[in-house]
Amino acid sequence: MLTANGRRVAVTGRSRDAIATGGYLTAAGDAEDVNAIATADLRKAYGDLTALSGLTLDVPAGELFGLLGPNGAGKSTTIRILTGQLRPDAGSASVLGIDPVDDPVGVRERVGILPEQESPPSFMTPREYFDFVGSVRDLDAAVVEERVETWADRLAYEAKLDTMHTDLSRGQQQKVMVTAAFLHDPDLVFIDEPLANLDPIVQEAVKRFLRDYRDAGNTVFLSTHDIDVAAELCDRVGIVNEGELVTTCRPAELSEERLLDVFLREVGGAGVDAGDTESAGGAGSVDGTESADSESMEDT
Repeated sequence: MLTANGRRVAVTGRSRDAIATGGYLTAAGDAEDVNAIATADLRKAYGDLTALSGLTLDVPAGELFGLLGPNGAGKSTTIRILTGQLRPDAGSASVLGIDPVDDPVGVRERVGILPEQESPPSFMTPREYFDFVGSVRDLDAAVVEERVETWADRLAYEAKLDTMHTDLSRGQQQKVMVTAAFLHDPDLVFIDEPLANLDPIVQEAVKRFLRDYRDAGNTVFLSTHDIDVAAELCDRVGIVNEGELVTTCRPAELSEERLLDVFLREVGGAGVDAGDTESAGGAGSVDGTESADSESMEDT
C-alpha cells in the first residue's frame, strides 16, 4: 500500500495491526494517526433539497466500510464529494490525507471509483477501454495487459475482451467497470453496488477479491442498499438517513439483533415493512429491491 508520504511498503502481520487502528505506515514502519477517510460536518443542498446535513465520519485505513441507507439518504452525494466531483456547501473532508476540494486530481490519482450502474464507452471494446484507462493513469502497457488478463480470468470474461460494449450484457459491462476501478492498483476504492447484475459465481469472486484487497492494507468504501452484502462483507457499517450518520456498528459483533434490525430501529423502517422482517429472514435490500444477480443467465 502507499503510505501517507507516498512511498509503497509491504503490509506485514504487525503492520496490518497498525493499519487497523487507523494509521498509515511511514517509511520507517511507524503508524501515523491519519484515517483513510475523514469528514466533519459535511453539508450539501440542491436548491430546497438537503442531501447532507452535517455528515461526520471516519474510516480507518485497512477497513472495509459500508455505507447503508434508504434512497435519498445522501450516499451518492457523499461519494461524489469524497472523490472530488462535487463541492460541499460547508464542512471538510480528507481522503488519504488529501482535501478533495483543494486537490481533486490528487485524490483521483490515488483512488478507484465504481459508480452505480455506470457503463463503459459504447464505441470501445473492453481491451480498448482498458488501454485508454491505462494511458490516463500513466501505466505501462505491459502492466495493463497483465492486470487485464488477471481480471478477465477472475471474472470470467476473457472471450469478451474484443467485443464491442454495445454487444455485452449489463453483467459483462459491470465486470469491465469493476476491472477499470482497480486497474491502477489504488490504495482506496469507492464502490457503489459492486455486485449489481453479476451472477452468483462472479459475485463470490468479487467478494473474495475485496476481502483480499482489504487484508493487504487497502481501504474499501462500499455504498449499498443490500443489507446481506453489507453484513457479509463489511468490517463496519455506517447507517445514514436524511443526510446524517445516525449510527455505526460491526455486523460480526451483533449478537442479539441483525443488521436489518439496527437499520429499522435507526431509520424507522424506511423502505422496509418491519412486520415482514422475520418472514424475510432479514434478507434483501433496504429499498425493497432484490439482491443484484438479475443477469445470471445472460452472463453464462
